[in-house]
This record gives sequence, C-alpha cells and structure tokens, in this order.
Amino acid sequence: MALLGPIIKTALNIHESVTSTSDHAEAQRKVLNNLLKTAKNTSFGLYYDFNSILENDDLEHAFAEAIPFYDYHKMDEQWWSRMKEGKPNITWPGVPNFLARSSGTTGKKSKTIPVTDEMIAAIKAAGTKQVSALTNFYLPDDVFESEVLALGSSTDLSEENGFTIGEISGISASNIPEFLDSFYRPGKEISSIDDWDERVQKIADEAKNWDIGMLSGIPSWLEMMLRKVMDHHNVESIHEIWPNLSVYTSGGVAFEPYRSSFEKLFTKPVQIVDTYLASEGFIACQQRPESSSMQLITDGGIYFEFVPFQPEYVEQDGSISNDAPIKTIDEVQPEVDYALIISTVSGAWRYLIGDTIKFTDVEKAEIKITGRTKFFLNVVGSQLSVLKMQTAITELQEKFNTSIKEFTVSAKKIDGDFHHVWYVGTETETSEKELAEALDQSLQEANKNYIVARTKALKGVQVYKVQPETFAQWNDHNKKKGGQVKMEKVMDEEKFKAWEEFVNSL
Repeated sequence: MALLGPIIKTALNIHESVTSTSDHAEAQRKVLNNLLKTAKNTSFGLYYDFNSILENDDLEHAFAEAIPFYDYHKMDEQWWSRMKEGKPNITWPGVPNFLARSSGTTGKKSKTIPVTDEMIAAIKAAGTKQVSALTNFYLPDDVFESEVLALGSSTDLSEENGFTIGEISGISASNIPEFLDSFYRPGKEISSIDDWDERVQKIADEAKNWDIGMLSGIPSWLEMMLRKVMDHHNVESIHEIWPNLSVYTSGGVAFEPYRSSFEKLFTKPVQIVDTYLASEGFIACQQRPESSSMQLITDGGIYFEFVPFQPEYVEQDGSISNDAPIKTIDEVQPEVDYALIISTVSGAWRYLIGDTIKFTDVEKAEIKITGRTKFFLNVVGSQLSVLKMQTAITELQEKFNTSIKEFTVSAKKIDGDFHHVWYVGTETETSEKELAEALDQSLQEANKNYIVARTKALKGVQVYKVQPETFAQWNDHNKKKGGQVKMEKVMDEEKFKAWEEFVNSL
C-alpha cells in the first residue's frame, strides 16, 4: 500500500492549483516586461533602446516594431559570438555558464545556444509544473512515490573556453536538485556514460533494483532501452520488471507512430504525456487527459510571438520575412499554422526557433507542433506539414495493420518531373505500390493544396520500404547516437542524396 503517495499527490495537487495560469495574455505581458527590464543595459538592449520600448503603453507591438526577427545564424554571428569570446552583458546580463548543443543538421557544425542560470530555473519550474499536472491524470497513488527514469543525453558535459557544453537534457539532468536524487534514475553515475550501448547495458543490469513509475525520453531511444531491459531479464512485458510503471512523458518527436509498438511492451495502462523541451527552453507540456495538446508555459522565461505560416511570408531558406504580420497570444486563431518566435531569459530575442504550431484551444493556450519552417514539403505547392504526413502514416498503419515508426520524404525530380519519394521503416508485406497509392489518397483527402499540386507539378508518389532499424543506423552513422536525435522527416536534395547513398550501401 502506498503511504507517501497520497501525501505527495496532495502536495502536487495544491502546487498545481496555486501555480496554474488562467490569463495567459497577462502572464505573457509580465514575462516580456521582465525580459526587457532585465536586459535593458546589455549591448542588445542599448542597441534597440529597450528603455523606449518599456515606456510605450502598447508594449508588445512596440517590441515587435523595434526588433527584427533573428534565426540562429544571425543571432550567433551578430551577438552570441561575442558572448562566446567571454564578453559579458551582450544579450543578457553577465556570461552564461552553459551552452546547449543542438542536434544540428547532418554534415554541419552543431549549434550552441546559451543557457543562463535563469533559464535553468525556468526549466526546473516548468518541470515541476508538468509533474504537478500529473495529478489531473487519475494515476494510482503508488506512482507518486515511485522512481523516475529519464533517458536523455549524457550528463558528462564537456568544458570549452570557460563554458560547460552539452545537450539540454544532459544540462537539465546535471542540475537536478539534491532532494530529487533519491527518485531519479538511472542516477548521475550511469547518466554520465557517454557510450549509448554501455549506458543502456548498465540500466539493464540495475533495472530490477529500481521501482520505476515514470519514464521520460524520446520514443525511439526509449523503446530500444526497454527492449534491452526485457531481453536482458528474459521477460515479455516491462511491467514484469517495473509493475508500478504508469506514466511516460514523451518529447522530441511525435509519439503516435510509436504507439502500437510501445503498447506491445506493456501489460498495464501507461499514460502518455507529451512535452516540448527544446535547446532554447521548456516551451510546453500536456496538462490534462482530455486533450493530447500541450499548454504553452506562458508564465516562465519565454515570451511567445506567432507569424501566420503562409508562403508569402516564408523565404526559400525557411526564414520569415521581416514584413510578416505578428500575432500575440491574445490575437491568434485556432487551427492556423504559425511559425513560433521566442524571446528568452537566455538572451534569445525575436528568435525563430524553426518549429510551426497550431492552437487547438486558444483560451487554454494549448498547441500541437505541426512541423518545421524549413521542413514543410512545399517544393511544388503541396504545403504538407509534418503533422499531416504523420497523420497519413498513422492511417497507413491502421489500413495495413503494420507498424511504421519512422519515415523520411523529399521532393525529387525524376525524368524532369517532381515526385514525392518516401522511405518508410516497416516490415509489412504490403507492396510499395500499394503503400504509395494509399498514402497519396490519404494526403489528397486531408489537404486541398496537395490535390492541386497532384494535378499540376507533382507527377507521382514513390514509396520504398526499409528495415525500421535503418533510421537508427543512419543516426549512428552521423554520430548522433545517445543524444536528442531527431530524424529529419523532410530532407532537402543534398541530404536526401546522402540518405539514399547510405540506404543503398547497406
């Protein structure tokens, strides 16, 4: 019988009710005001005259008019590069201790994004908010006194030019408060192991000594870890090892393509809770069981702006034109794709994070990620978001009773005409032609722009089946194993050529 569980659950429930935000627009105004006041004497704040912005009654629109959009490269070249040389007070007071290494893109140097003490505090607060919200999910009391296994990147962070560098999950895990150490697994010693296979083997060795109630991590790597634990102990369900396992907080990629294969690992109900943690900060998390959408964290260290994601506002490289209209959180509309712009306590300003979202509930500030600004498949006007692609893939799984955990697609010219060429990770015996026809039909039913494209410049759809593990091998091939790996769902011509060469080499 759980003794501490009900007490912890009650405390979390009180915390959730006290800290929950109902007026998201007002919360955002306060965040913006705090950001501007804190950074007004930095080089960035002086250059853009934050004092004048603060004197304006219409703070949000004065801010938007004064400062252009920044992507990573522009922010890094013009501002953060000086901070990385050790110069203080560039875009945020002082010099940050941490740099978060983004997964980056194949063949290019990884991006490093400043992580200030204020951002670490904001991430901790957001994490507490997420855990407190679990009291809304009708979970058994036992889970609240069980342990949490978080499978992220290594906490063995590197030191370079006075900065501590690692991926954001590793930085966050290395800063877990001491009072949570007794609940956190696999623990700092195992988490610091850089080699993925060695780390997972250590987890498998120790698994029976732990009482895991919650799991956290990106689906592909977490599923591999769970299968390793099950194989190591010769069991058919992870619940034979961890009977109290009741919650999985997913993040990094959409969970839905993994649902069917995950369910085969469980013999008890497991609540899936979605989160949105990026290198730039903790952006959103699911707050209630009635919706799979995530609520923006509007009272933390991030101020949000939204640009309607329409072709006339998007440049060829995925950047946003500076004359694009900007919407604040009290001006957005539901079911509209927006490019997400953030300003943060780490000194990112009007920063194009690269993700597109849509609001499913404006009043509750609940969103879904719909894709990437650079990764919408729109070469021939099809305007396919990753969300629509994932929905079509889910329909394929149901239609052919198969599992398709990963896919990638690109627009490719074949004999002078554009085709959408898909690679799907599946072991189904359904022919590639049947998969292509079903996928094409599903997308036509879901997207009017796609229908138009199919009658004009988009001449065909091709599907190639590969073994599901091919995608993990590709990530390993590109030296991203063990980190927050994000297989690119949409590839440009250069990356797709490298991908096809890799597949053909297997």
